[in-house]
Amino acid sequence: MTVFPDIKAFGTNPFEAFTTATAASTKGLEAIAAETTDYSKKSFEKSRAFFFDKLTGVKKIDEAIQLQTDFAKSAYEDFLAHATKIGQLYSSLAKEAFKPINVASPTQSPVSASPSKTPVAAKQS
Repeated sequence: MTVFPDIKAFGTNPFEAFTTATAASTKGLEAIAAETTDYSKKSFEKSRAFFFDKLTGVKKIDEAIQLQTDFAKSAYEDFLAHATKIGQLYSSLAKEAFKPINVASPTQSPVSASPSKTPVAAKQS
């Protein structure tokens, strides 16, 4: 029969840290989803407006090429701005998610794996 240590011996601090980290992660992921949805809607609307409002009224090929070039530049700039913002949101998400865990265990050193001297394929049981 296996005897498990008393769960109370570990305290509630790690559990509270995990709960807080989960809540922070959820909030961060919701912000990322909202930002992505907003970007998608705006991008779709700009594309629709470009193709149906501007491009269909063009009479010369040079004008169409210029409109397409301007649209591509604008779409690229919008994408870069969105990617930067999403990157910042992910960075904030990571910081907020790990903050309660780091506070809950200040005396413990971070977990790190020591490099194996023997390749995995060469190890034998």
